[in-house]
Amino acid sequence: MVRNKAGFSLIELLIVVAIILIIAAIAIPDLLKSKTAANQASAVGSLRVIVTSEVSYSSTYTLGFSSNLAQLDGNAVPSTSASAGLIDSVLASGVKSGYNIYYVPCVVPAVPNNGSLAAGPCGAVPINVFQVSGNPLGGVGFGTYYFTDPSAVIRQNAKAPAGPADTPIGN
Repeated sequence: MVRNKAGFSLIELLIVVAIILIIAAIAIPDLLKSKTAANQASAVGSLRVIVTSEVSYSSTYTLGFSSNLAQLDGNAVPSTSASAGLIDSVLASGVKSGYNIYYVPCVVPAVPNNGSLAAGPCGAVPINVFQVSGNPLGGVGFGTYYFTDPSAVIRQNAKAPAGPADTPIGN
């Protein structure tokens, strides 16, 4: 007596599901590492954009550097020193790709500011110094911390907010 099969047996389906789960268990950690690497690359790119925008802002408006990221944002036509249109609104908000971006003008260059401190006393215009920090949203263990200033050297620290004494990226 021969019986016609009309589909897959339960055992066959369970084997296929088990294979899919094994492949997912292998792939998911790599996907998470890729996402972390992409967020870190985005943070470094954001710091580069801010430094480049600050140089452009300073040379265009001859007022020194901006007093906040909002001055670099905007779409006013023509551009003004209060709305320069040099960065996008996402970056100007201070949060991008899993990182808090802190822009702090008028600080003593040797004193790193991780965004928790207020801006230093600016005194008279022009503003001639600033710091930018990129800190992972989750804190320690959720990514590398980054730092830059008008020197445009981006520095990194895996364990704490980065500062001017930390290792430059690529070293």
